[in-house]
Amino acid sequence: MREISAQLQAGQYRAAHDQLGPIVASHPGFAEAQRLLAGVKLVLGDAAGAEALLRRAIEVDPAWTPSLTMLGELLLSSGRSAEAEAVLQRALAAGSPDPRAAMVLARCYNASGRPSQALAVAAPLCSQGRMDAQLATQHVNALIALGRQAEAVKYYRGIAASAPADPAAAEALAIALNAAGEHGEAGQVARRALLHGHKTAAIFHSLARSLMADGDSRGAEAALRDCLRLEPRLIEAHNSLAQLVWARCGDLAQATEQLDRALRTFPNDDALWGAKAAILQGAGDARGAYACLAPRTQRAQAPPSLVVRAGLAALEFEPATARSLAERALQTMPHDASARSLLAAAELGVGDARCALSHCEALLTRAPTNQYLIALQTTAMRLLGDERYAQLCDYRNLVLPLPLEAPKPWTDVATFLRDLKGSLDRLHDPDGHALLFQSLRHGTETTGDLTRSAEEPIRALFQAFAAPIERYLEHIGRGTDPLRGRNSGRWRFNGSWSVRLRNRGFHMSHVHPRGWISSAFYIELPDIMAEARTEEGVLDFGRPGILTTPALESEYAVRPAVGMLVLFPSYFWHSTVPFASAQPRLTVAFDAVPLQ
Repeated sequence: MREISAQLQAGQYRAAHDQLGPIVASHPGFAEAQRLLAGVKLVLGDAAGAEALLRRAIEVDPAWTPSLTMLGELLLSSGRSAEAEAVLQRALAAGSPDPRAAMVLARCYNASGRPSQALAVAAPLCSQGRMDAQLATQHVNALIALGRQAEAVKYYRGIAASAPADPAAAEALAIALNAAGEHGEAGQVARRALLHGHKTAAIFHSLARSLMADGDSRGAEAALRDCLRLEPRLIEAHNSLAQLVWARCGDLAQATEQLDRALRTFPNDDALWGAKAAILQGAGDARGAYACLAPRTQRAQAPPSLVVRAGLAALEFEPATARSLAERALQTMPHDASARSLLAAAELGVGDARCALSHCEALLTRAPTNQYLIALQTTAMRLLGDERYAQLCDYRNLVLPLPLEAPKPWTDVATFLRDLKGSLDRLHDPDGHALLFQSLRHGTETTGDLTRSAEEPIRALFQAFAAPIERYLEHIGRGTDPLRGRNSGRWRFNGSWSVRLRNRGFHMSHVHPRGWISSAFYIELPDIMAEARTEEGVLDFGRPGILTTPALESEYAVRPAVGMLVLFPSYFWHSTVPFASAQPRLTVAFDAVPLQ
């Protein structure tokens, strides 16, 4: 077994499989050997064989919680969530609860919008100090989803103070600080842990997150590579590394090099394949993303999440294929929101707006503030000629351009914008590429939340935004629709960034799924945009960011001006018309949400 353990650590799965088989055959009561063989079979792509072994291991030793946990994970990946939850709860109800079972179950609850249940699962073990980085992440995510960020940080500060030599406590505190936006302190905690020799994947990942927020892309890239050497299957780290490399060089081969290396070691890891497809699609290669997954989705036992990922790629060029993939995923996971959302979008693509509308309305009963679902719903209404569309997408009333007044101590807007531009220019890499997974093309976007910037002009900008936002809330008034129904007059920022578009730059049509009110503030514009006879660079509304049958065009446009802030509902499809100029187009955008 020691020899097999070494083989597993070295990625020699076939050799481990061949040695475990005889051990299991000659020692049928050895539950751990059966569990290990099941894990190897999973890596080698034999999910059915793995499930049979795990069930046999549980019969042999019902109290051995690692077998229950692995079976629960397998069931979750195959879409049998109700059965998986029951198995994982068994692992937690044992005399010695399995922390990994708590992590997997909490992750499931968080992903399905049940943070209270996630907190109930994670908190008991975390309070006992029995957590690793992954469980702490789910605990923190649950607290943040419930609006309890400060509590998460305070809690883990206390744990770290009481156990200063415990690497798990340092990992958890760094995770909480990053999640709460306290990236500077998170970096300090991570560096301190590294100085004490605690070189774990979680610490390197936390350091990378803090460095990315501070704009140190080279330092973040190095930390991510260290992280992936220790944990080569960590999807979040692969995504972040690909993002950084792509922004630096714009080369997909380089951006996915580390991921491809992991896939050579773990060729049957569906999560890694899904990550690669997402990166390809995020770089604009939807057909490549689909081709990457098509062979794996043809398996009868393909995980529904992978089928949905392939469908999201197909949605960009072949909605009929996306629809069939969504329907297939729903056969296994009939209540899965991501599969039903994909189906709704695909129905719009093939021209069945009525069916799409029914799916959207069902989804919105569970997630009434999801702006993407509202965008799909209003698109279906528009295709059907539903009179509600004109009320929900009243562009002339709900898109409001407003001038910005110079904040103190500046006495005029021009001087303020000059200083603001200087601060923002330092955040944009002049040779960088557009970020992955974003709507912009031919330009750069900042990575940190600008509302947390220490730069005086940027801080002053967000103070200056308060008056126009409050004027917008007064303008739209109260009501029962998805915009006005949330208007209590109280709000907060929910993320902010800056975009600098270059020659031929534009934004593809998109919405902001987690917003409520979205924006565009114009700091520098090409001279060509002052020409009223051209549409270059204008802010366009109404053209869907997905294929529809029939195709739909834009319905409203705003011609930007320097110093103008445009506010609009986050569910409005919006885009930027490409422009031809050597002069850049510099903007700041933010989302605002109701303050609970």
